[in-house]
Amino acid sequence: MASTDVLHGFFGPITASLDWCEANYQFSHYIAELVNTFSNFFTIYLALRGASNLLKESLPGRFVVGCIGFALIGVGSFAFHASLLYEAQLADELPMIYVASMGFWILYDYQPGFDLSSTQTKVQIAFLVLFDVLFTWSYAVYRNPVYHQVVFAIVIISCAIRIAYLLKWSPVRHTIPENKKNVIASMFSTGALTFAFGFFVWNLDIIFCDTLTRWKRIIGWPTAFLLEGHSWWHVLTGLGTYYMFIGIQCETLCIKDDHRKFTIASRSWLPYVKRLDN
Repeated sequence: MASTDVLHGFFGPITASLDWCEANYQFSHYIAELVNTFSNFFTIYLALRGASNLLKESLPGRFVVGCIGFALIGVGSFAFHASLLYEAQLADELPMIYVASMGFWILYDYQPGFDLSSTQTKVQIAFLVLFDVLFTWSYAVYRNPVYHQVVFAIVIISCAIRIAYLLKWSPVRHTIPENKKNVIASMFSTGALTFAFGFFVWNLDIIFCDTLTRWKRIIGWPTAFLLEGHSWWHVLTGLGTYYMFIGIQCETLCIKDDHRKFTIASRSWLPYVKRLDN
């Protein structure tokens, strides 16, 4: 059950098609949902860390673009929860589809090398752009957030199936040694399970909103901030996305390049793909 708070703050009446369990404008006239807003800093941090690591290791630009899209999700979600305006909701939801579909394209572009000159790659990019344009148009017409959630889930599940196929059954699986297959599978499965757990917490927040709201009042703030389930969704899905993207990067590099040039290392508790042929 979403919040029924009808207070109007700095951004005026709520126009978004979604409103979450966190009370609106409870702590600031300028921020509709305080914790749901600022929890997006974690997503932005992960995206910037990922882009920084990619640049340091001189890895392909498509991965950096993915991190930029990842950061835009955090920025869009920040704007959405701060204002609860429909335009800001789109700035949150549309990049989720764009980044997920880009990940799907990366997993299907298995030709050697990372240039974009081949006919196959150009056709794949054209289909990617067409899909994103058609979804954007259809979502503008059919403004149902469940539609967005279903499409997003289908793309994410398709990525997981593609990862499994490339590791277990595809002709190119032989280019990846078993030890790296295990690491790739571990990265992606860890990310997927973390993402799924975030979805579970998010739904608990919706289903038990009234109960959680009572508990918040009993516990008091700031401790009650820990009961904001949608904020945990931001944290857990951000971390899950980061881990899944590391798995996608490593698998793609092993297939399109030489697996001996890359490994997965750790820097300040987060994994990253490390180049070994500097």
